[in-house]
Formats: sequence, structure tokens, C-alpha cells
Amino acid sequence: MQPVRIADPADPRLSDYRDLTDVALRRVREPEEGLYIAESAKVIARAVAAGHRVRSVLVQEKWLGDVAELAGDAPVLVVSDVVAEQLTGYAVHRGALAAMHRPALPAVADVVRDARLVLVLEDIVDHTNVGAAFRAAAGLGADAVLVAPRCADPLYRRSVRVSMGTVFQVPWTRLPEWPAARDELHAAGFHLAALALADDAVPLDAFASARPERVALLMGAEGDGLSPRAIEAADTIVTIPMAGGVDSLNVAAASAVALWALR
Repeated sequence: MQPVRIADPADPRLSDYRDLTDVALRRVREPEEGLYIAESAKVIARAVAAGHRVRSVLVQEKWLGDVAELAGDAPVLVVSDVVAEQLTGYAVHRGALAAMHRPALPAVADVVRDARLVLVLEDIVDHTNVGAAFRAAAGLGADAVLVAPRCADPLYRRSVRVSMGTVFQVPWTRLPEWPAARDELHAAGFHLAALALADDAVPLDAFASARPERVALLMGAEGDGLSPRAIEAADTIVTIPMAGGVDSLNVAAASAVALWALR
């Protein structure tokens, strides 16, 4: 594919990349239009290696050689630094962006069929935390990640970037609402362990010492933690013992600690 050089940020061929900093717009638009944005040659390469298809690549001239082969037959749109910033809303300095075809989500049963340790993210709205949790899942041995209906999009640009592309490595899909999600996980043989503060919570080390064969680890939203419906769905409430007057960790950090303990 010959590079296409574009000087006008209003060119319709650039529409996939317009207003990338408008989170409210992009989190609706991208799933509806079946796309997501991958940022940097490394992340694009991981997406391609995972079998995802490129719609187009946006690149500045100096980075063209790094991404041309990754595009395959998709258009390679070459713009200046100024046009890239006017188009996206920020200074693009990671070499390239790619608009990718968003793959269809698999069924929960298919994702967890051979899994023994699954991370469940409920209503986490910060894309950075979602990406960091995926990176922890990939690095610490989770077999899959399941996200609740209102959880932030793992394929949003910031989530993908923070995860270092591991959102393409770890199998994932969306759960239904509770209690249907509980029923589906129970049907697959999972013990639901909810990380939360409760008087009857079991310390993480004690739970890990006699962990069930298949564990779904439930992590809640920033601030409020898990919803009452998630707590009710859980088979065990688990807590990470803390010191120094601190009652809890950031959700991504807590995910990493719990996954390490249950690995």
C-alpha cells in the first residue's frame, strides 16, 4: 500500500482519529462503529499478532518505516505533527496510531472453559486502572479477565497503552448483570472470591493456602468498591491485610497482590 499524504485535518479519511481526547464521545463511538485505536508501533504489532485487523494507520513521516509493514493492505495516512495534533487533540509522540477493527466478544463460557484463575472487574471507570489490571493479569498468571457491563472499555486507547498491549494477550469478554453473572460462573465451576472490607472477610493468605480449584476474583470500582449485588453473589469475602492505617490499595495494585497470592 502506497502511503497517502494528507495536509487537511478535516479530510474524511482521517475521521477514525478525530477528537481522541474526548472520552465521552470515543467510548460511545468506538464500540458502535466497530473500531478501537492502538497507539505506538509496539502496541499495533501486538494487536496484529493477536489476529486483529488494521483499518488504517496514521503516522508522521519520520515514523513511516516503523509501521508500514504492520498496516498490511490497510491505508497508511501520513500527516505532519501539526495536523496530527489538530486532528486528535493532543501531541502524538509515540510514532503511530492505528484504527483497528474491533473483534466480536466471545461467550463467557468459551473464555473460561479451561481457566483456573479469572479476574472479574466490576464497574471500574478509570481506563488507566483497567489497563493496569490487565497487565497484572497477564504478568501474574490469570487465565482470563471478565468485565462487568459498566466497566470501562479495555480497548479504549488509554487502557491499551497502560496495559502495554496485554489486552490482546489475555482472553476477555463482558459478563451479564448480577445475579446472571454469578449463575454463569457457578455453572462453569468457579468459586467467587470478592475482595472487600467486611467483618467476616477471610485474609488473603488464609484463602490462598486452601484455594478452591477454580477461582473468580472479584474487584470493585474505585472508591466504593464492589456493589452490594457482587458481594451477595460471592462465595467468600477476602481481604488483603493492611498496615500503617491504610485500609485498602488501588484496585490495580490490589489485583496484582491477589493474583500473585493465588498464582
